[in-house]
Amino acid sequence: MIQALRGMKDIMSPDNSRFVHIIETASRIAKRYGYEYIETPLLEETTLFKRSVGESSDIVGKEMYQFIDKGGHDVCLRPEGTAGVVRAFIQNKLDKRGGTYRFFYHGPMFRYERPQKGRLREFHQFGCESFGEESVYEDFTMILMIKDIFDALGIGYTIKINSLGCPECMPGYRERLVTHLHDIKDGLCEDCQRRISTNPIRVLDCKVESCRTQLQKAPLIVDNLCKTCDAEFGRLISLLKSHDIPYELDPKLVRGLDYYTRTAFEFVSSEIGAQSAIAGGGRYNRLVEFLDGKPTPAVGFALGIERIMELAKMPKSEREGLYLGVMEPDAIETVLKIAHKKRQSEKVYTEYRKKSLKAHLKAADRMQARLCAIIGEDELKTGEIWVKDLESKEERRIAVNEFV
Repeated sequence: MIQALRGMKDIMSPDNSRFVHIIETASRIAKRYGYEYIETPLLEETTLFKRSVGESSDIVGKEMYQFIDKGGHDVCLRPEGTAGVVRAFIQNKLDKRGGTYRFFYHGPMFRYERPQKGRLREFHQFGCESFGEESVYEDFTMILMIKDIFDALGIGYTIKINSLGCPECMPGYRERLVTHLHDIKDGLCEDCQRRISTNPIRVLDCKVESCRTQLQKAPLIVDNLCKTCDAEFGRLISLLKSHDIPYELDPKLVRGLDYYTRTAFEFVSSEIGAQSAIAGGGRYNRLVEFLDGKPTPAVGFALGIERIMELAKMPKSEREGLYLGVMEPDAIETVLKIAHKKRQSEKVYTEYRKKSLKAHLKAADRMQARLCAIIGEDELKTGEIWVKDLESKEERRIAVNEFV
C-alpha cells in the first residue's frame, strides 16, 4: 500500500473543519485590517530564498526541497511565504508606484526537517505582509491583528518582543558579540561555532541548554541600539502598555531568518511542548532592496496552522442544510430537481439509494442537517414531501411545488 511521505499528512475529517475554521477566521480579520489576498507559486527559483532567507540559515543550508528541473533550472518548494510575496511585489512594480500595500496569504510550505509535534515537512501557514509604511504604529497594528486572530480562536498566548537594530547600530553590536563568542567558543555546540563566522546573532537563539548557559553574559542588542531604534522600540512598548496588552521583553529573540531589522515579535504557547512559537514576525526594511527592488519599509508575520490546530476552540456546531432522500426509486428524479433549486440558497445532502425512514433519519443526523425531507410511496402519489426539523422535531407534509 502506498502511504503519504513521512512528515506529510492528509487533512480530513474531523481535522478539516478545524483547519478551514482557522483560515476563515484569520482571513476575515485580515480583511478588516485592510489586507487583500495574494497567491504566490509553490515553486520558486532557489536564488530567491538564498538571497532573502540567507545562505547561512538552517532553512537554506539543511531544509529546502531543492532540485534541478527538466529545463535545468535550480528551483525549490517554498520554505516560507514572505520571500515569494516580496518577489511578486517587485515583479509587479509596486515598489516603483509608492504608497502602502497590504497582503495576506495562506498555503503549504515545505522544509526537510525532523517531524515532531506541530511541525511537519509539509505544513501550512497564514501570513500577512505590509509594504510602504515605516511607522512603528504599523508594527503595533500587526501585533494587534494577531492578537485578534488568537482571541477569536480562543487560543492563549504570551507576546515576546525585541528590537534587532538597524544597519547603523548592528555593526558595532555584531563586533562586540563576535568577540564574546570567540571567548566562549569551546563551550558552544557545532552549529553555534559555525554561526560565529556566518550569522553570529543566530547564536542567541540556540535551544541547546549548554549554549544557553554559556550565553548568559553575552551582550544584548537592546543595550546597543542607536537613538532612532531605541526611540522606536520605546514607542512600541508604550503602545502595548497603553492598550493593556501584556508582553515580555526577550532580548535574545532574534527570529530565524536573516532579513529582519528593528521590531521582532513572537506569540508563544506553553501547550504545544518545547516548540512553543505559534506565530512570529517583525520588520524587514531591507528585503525589497536585497531582491533588487526600490528600498521599501515592510513588516510581516506568519502563524503555523498545524501548530494551533489542537489549541483552536471550535464554535458550537449548529445544524444546517437539507437532507433529501427517497423510499421509492421512482422519486429520485423529483429529489434531484428539488436539490438543484435548493442549492441556490442552502447546503443540500442527497441520498440516491432507497432506504428506510429510520436509515435516512440516522444519515441526516450524522451529517448535522437541519431538515430531513423524504419522498416515499404515499408522498409520490400525492405530490408531497415529508419534512422533519431535526432540531425542533416538528414533522409535516408539504406539496413539492410549495417546498421548492
